[in-house]
Amino acid sequence: MAIKITHDPGAPTAAVELMITRPLPDYDLEVVEARVPRDVDGILVSQGFRDLMDDAQGILDRALVDAGIEIAQLTGAICPDGGVYRPGIWLVLREPGAVAGQGMSAAARERVAAVAKELRARLALS
Repeated sequence: MAIKITHDPGAPTAAVELMITRPLPDYDLEVVEARVPRDVDGILVSQGFRDLMDDAQGILDRALVDAGIEIAQLTGAICPDGGVYRPGIWLVLREPGAVAGQGMSAAARERVAAVAKELRARLALS
């Protein structure tokens, strides 16, 4: 699964995991799978991956303007994919001003899904 979204039922947050399933030559990320998780670490600290994260931050900043959602965390991830591990982008989005102790509103959930799809498509992650 290239996009995994997990909503927290007790908080207005959603965790989004975007797995990189194909090489990204523009970011010098030619190898995007490993047999052991530790081998993905080298990809996550590469300059190409840092450039990818910078571009992801810019896309998210523009996509979330007036969306009623904000970035709580953005980082690299090691994503299991069957018998291999892949690098990915992991982010947590929050709906500020939502009722404490409740999940995201339906509108915010839809926006999270749309933003995740846009990020995946614009960065050609899968």
